Amino acid sequence: MDFALDDTQQELRRLAADLLAREAGEDQLREAGLLGVCLPEEVGGAGLGAVEMAVVLREVGARALPALPVLAASLAITRYGTREQQARLGQARVSTVALKEPGRAPADPPETRALYSGGWTLTGRKCAVPYGAVADVAVVSAAEGLFLARPDVVTPEFASTGEPLATLVFDRTPAEKIADDAGGALLIYMTAVAAQAGGVLAGALELTKDYIKTRKQFGRSLAEFQAVTMQIADVYIASRALDVAMWSAAWGVDHQGPAGDVALAAYHVSEAFTALFTCQHLHGGLGLDVTYPLHKSFAHAKHLSHLLGGADAQLDLIGALA
Repeated sequence: MDFALDDTQQELRRLAADLLAREAGEDQLREAGLLGVCLPEEVGGAGLGAVEMAVVLREVGARALPALPVLAASLAITRYGTREQQARLGQARVSTVALKEPGRAPADPPETRALYSGGWTLTGRKCAVPYGAVADVAVVSAAEGLFLARPDVVTPEFASTGEPLATLVFDRTPAEKIADDAGGALLIYMTAVAAQAGGVLAGALELTKDYIKTRKQFGRSLAEFQAVTMQIADVYIASRALDVAMWSAAWGVDHQGPAGDVALAAYHVSEAFTALFTCQHLHGGLGLDVTYPLHKSFAHAKHLSHLLGGADAQLDLIGALA
C-alpha cells in the first residue's frame, strides 16, 4: 500500500503546518478552510475524507496542541447524516464528538439509550468530551445508533494537557438520529486520535534528536553513545509503526477497510505513550521541566491513550475482531 500523500494532501499539510506554526486561532483555521475539510462542498466544506482529516490532526499533534473534534464530527455527519444536519454542523461555532462513557472504553457498547416516541430522546452520560462545555452540538453514540444533540447538563473537566473537557448528561434530551449504528463514527474518532498521537510522537522524536546532538557528556555529544542511539532508534520504530498503522486505518475508513486496522492503530497510541518515557529519559532532568516543550508532548500522549481506553482495551477489540 502506498502511503505517499498526493498533491492535494501535501498542500493541505503545508497549509496546516504554516498556520499552526504561527499559532493561528480557531477563527483563522476556519477562514483557511481547515475546519471544514471533511464537510461536503455543498455546505461550504472541501468534501475530503479521513486521510485528509489525519493530515491536519497529525500537524496539530506535532505541536502538542489541543484536539480539533470538529473534524471527526463533520466527517461522521458527512458520511451518515442528512444535508440539513451537515449544514447545521457547518454553521456551528464549536462541535464535538461524545462517545466515551465513565469507566468504559469508546469501543465498548454504549450504555446511553435512545427512545422514540414521536421523536428521539437520549438518556445517558458521556465523559472526556473535548470542548463539551462550549460546543453548540455534539455527535453522540447510543445503543440505538448515532445522534445529534445538545446536553441538558454540562460539567467541565480538565485533561492533563489543560485541554477543556466536559461530562455531558442527557436526560430524555431531544435528539436527531444520524445513523442506525454508531460503529462508523467510532472508527473515525479512533483514527482521529491515532493521527494526533502520531504527530505528538513525531514532534517529541525531533525534539529529542536535536537535544542528543547538542547535549555533551564527558566531552562527547549524547548521540555518540551506543546506548543512546539504540534508545532513540526504539522511539523511531514506535513512531513509524504508529504512522503506518494510522495511515492504513485512515485509508480503510475511506475505502471500507477492516475495522481491525483502526484497532491496531489505536493500540499503537498506547505504545507511543511508552516511547515518550524514553524521550524524557534521554532528556534527563530537563525532561521533567513543565516549561520545556517535551512535557506538553508527554501530557498529550498520555491523554490520547486514555481517551481510547489504553492498550488492554485495544487488545480486547483486536481479539474480538479477529
